[in-house]
Amino acid sequence: MRKTLLLNKDDVHENVQMPELISAIEDAFAAYESGDAQMPPKSYIDLPQYNGDFRSMPAYLDAGDWDAAGIKWVNVHPDNGDKFDLPTVMGTMIYSDPENAFPLALLDGTELTMLRTGAAAAVATDYLAVEDASSMGIIGAGVQSYTQLRAISEVRDIEEVVISDLDEERVADFIDAFEAEFDIRAGSIEEAAQCDVLSTVTPVESPIVPRDAVGDHTHINAMGADAEGKHELADEVLLDAKLVIDDHAQTTHSGEINVPYHEGVLSDDDIYGAIGEIVVGSKDGRTDDDGITVFDSTGLAIQDVAAAHVAYEHAIENDNGYAFDLLGLADE
Repeated sequence: MRKTLLLNKDDVHENVQMPELISAIEDAFAAYESGDAQMPPKSYIDLPQYNGDFRSMPAYLDAGDWDAAGIKWVNVHPDNGDKFDLPTVMGTMIYSDPENAFPLALLDGTELTMLRTGAAAAVATDYLAVEDASSMGIIGAGVQSYTQLRAISEVRDIEEVVISDLDEERVADFIDAFEAEFDIRAGSIEEAAQCDVLSTVTPVESPIVPRDAVGDHTHINAMGADAEGKHELADEVLLDAKLVIDDHAQTTHSGEINVPYHEGVLSDDDIYGAIGEIVVGSKDGRTDDDGITVFDSTGLAIQDVAAAHVAYEHAIENDNGYAFDLLGLADE
């Protein structure tokens, strides 16, 4: 009798090793670009009466050696902390066998999202940052900042880290977590933006990174924008950069470029290409002529499926999680 595996936050964290996840996310980008993936547009259910929304993200991908399917059901409810003592964002991932649709696993989608978001930034950094990048700036010291540093330090030999956030307590917690591994300090947005690699992970709707703050050869992972109106980088940064996106429909709707794109400040001609095109080799990554590069990441369902695949396979190997008879097959 087949059983469904329940994997909580700790199970997901334990069974997803970052180097393997980065490789799986890279495979996912390649599959999507090569036409070996299906990813319907992210759908939204808006709930203004609760100041929140639901989002559904289904996908299937065939990476050659493996294929996988699943759907993530995720919310954004900003009032959750104050009203219910719950996280603003919670996700649940259903991971299924593509051949027969059996629900292989139910996974904590929140931890999964943090890990795959970091891995996506690492893939982009590997292709777009200077080879000898050794410094990293991070703007925003929330939960996403931790996986940004963990993942990117897998693809570049990061030594110096500058963390910038208005919340001094969050900055202190971040420094405490990493001071044994990196030369890390608090700094201004301008100091962070001068680093070889910069990740922005904030929810702001007015740009906070001015053009004159960014280093001449800085690679930026713009990770914070995930809804209409969000915008972290000054328009001049985007216009001057080699601009790479994850998906045209999502980035123009809710990514870093959504505001200048819909205002007509930025057009398709200003977009260099998609990260999948670079991964499969149809377009170049960083070249000697490049200055600033930007990766606009909205987060794709194929990334969630790839991460669920890694988590599930290792959970089976390690006998982790809780197996249960979701479909009641034992009664038949």
